[in-house]
Amino acid sequence: MKNIFGILFTASAAIALVSCSFLEERPDSFVSRDGYFKNEVQCRQAVNSAYAQLRTVFNGANWIFTEGTTDIIYVPSSSDVNAIMDISPAHCNYATTLWNSAYKSIMYANEAIQGISTSPLTDEQKASLIAEAKVLRAFWYYNLTCQFGDVPFYTEYVKDEDVMNRIARMGRMSAVKTREALINDLLESLGDVESGEAPALPAVKAVEIETGRGGWAMGQMLIAKMAMWNAAKDDAANAVSWYIVAQNALRQLEKVYGELGQYPLSDLYFRNKNTPEVIFEIQHTYNTAGLSYTSNLATNCMPKKDGANESDVFDGVQIPEMGTDTKVGTCSRPTLYFCQALQPNTGLDQRAKINMAWDYNGTAFKSTATKPWMGPKFWCPYMHQDLDHNNYPIFRYADAVLMMAECCCALQDEAGFLKYINMVKSRAGLPAYTFSKWEKALNEVQDERARELFGEFQRKFDLVRWGIWYERVMEYTDWETLRVTLKPCHEYLPIPEKQVIYSGGALDNKEYNKYGL
Repeated sequence: MKNIFGILFTASAAIALVSCSFLEERPDSFVSRDGYFKNEVQCRQAVNSAYAQLRTVFNGANWIFTEGTTDIIYVPSSSDVNAIMDISPAHCNYATTLWNSAYKSIMYANEAIQGISTSPLTDEQKASLIAEAKVLRAFWYYNLTCQFGDVPFYTEYVKDEDVMNRIARMGRMSAVKTREALINDLLESLGDVESGEAPALPAVKAVEIETGRGGWAMGQMLIAKMAMWNAAKDDAANAVSWYIVAQNALRQLEKVYGELGQYPLSDLYFRNKNTPEVIFEIQHTYNTAGLSYTSNLATNCMPKKDGANESDVFDGVQIPEMGTDTKVGTCSRPTLYFCQALQPNTGLDQRAKINMAWDYNGTAFKSTATKPWMGPKFWCPYMHQDLDHNNYPIFRYADAVLMMAECCCALQDEAGFLKYINMVKSRAGLPAYTFSKWEKALNEVQDERARELFGEFQRKFDLVRWGIWYERVMEYTDWETLRVTLKPCHEYLPIPEKQVIYSGGALDNKEYNKYGL
């Protein structure tokens, strides 16, 4: 039977998983829900299923959409449809992967929440596992709304074919309303540290829980992220209220994570995994003698390689740490706007030599007279072919600090704004920002997010949230092919045409239709 979720799951099912690490678990079979959720192990395995699609979604293609089609990075490939946004409902490429994987994960999370709620576990065990599943569900919906805008929203357990058919014919729901529902759900599940009640999930740094899990800090970050999107997009409500919601979540993170300056800039390197500043990151591993969990981002973020595959010479410079087996693809580059205006090589910003590579240990590359390569932040030492085993940061504490600065800017809290913007500047070795007027303050937040979060799956989301993505890309990209192909409708990804058909017309791509796509 064909429908929007027909290719994603079998109704009335829960995943049975086996392995020693939840990040290495794989669905082996589907079992009747009636025979599942009988103990804590089964319930935890059900929650684990909502993690299974992370590596499928967060890869080089995702990175190109979120970073490589912005005002600060471009990917000079005429053949990569993602790099030039040559996409449509009929040819949506990565959008299909994201749509299917996200809704599959949401289905698993909904199943876990329902099953655990009626399991024989203690109330404390139930609350913890359900809260984690709700954090994961919110994470997937957050990504769907960032990438597609308005999307179908459901939280119920798909218990039979009738429910599946009804869900299959749901239309787009307002992204504002979706985020509002998820925020309220997380607020209820996570609790308030200041209330005195023990939260369902430990109110600790991500590094203090099992590696790679989504915990309390990730939930607070999602509340803040979604509230700030609503502050920008909710025309029917007072934006101030959403900024306050975001601030409350960010203050709770601040109580746990403290001063940004205690976390070294080395935390920015993707190769340095699960550092104390991390709130959530995608896990990868590589072992020549065992299983590998890798992706393909680093291969497009290194200097071009000279000579044969066995060489460790890149653009005229020997780089021993790269090894001789590394395979380099299309080399992404920072835009002139970024490397000359926002973070010049001659400036004081200590992040510049992490984000960009004009040279290696003082020896200049042959092709960096006016524009650098992507920096060692993204390089994967001794990578085998294109098997990138770095971790990918999705949320870091510096992001939360800059979000707090943005909230203070919106609420015209000068002291708060200066406190948080200068936390980030101080760690980067930059002089303190001097306030003059609020318009310039907002511009400074926008620029500082580009510098601090360079290449971290964030930039397009920020530009779309601020309502300036299309204009900024058209003005600042150095890739002319992208400028020719790009259209305003590409602000969001198209819903795959097959899903529109399966929905019986409930779903649509009206913005793409305006441009004949």
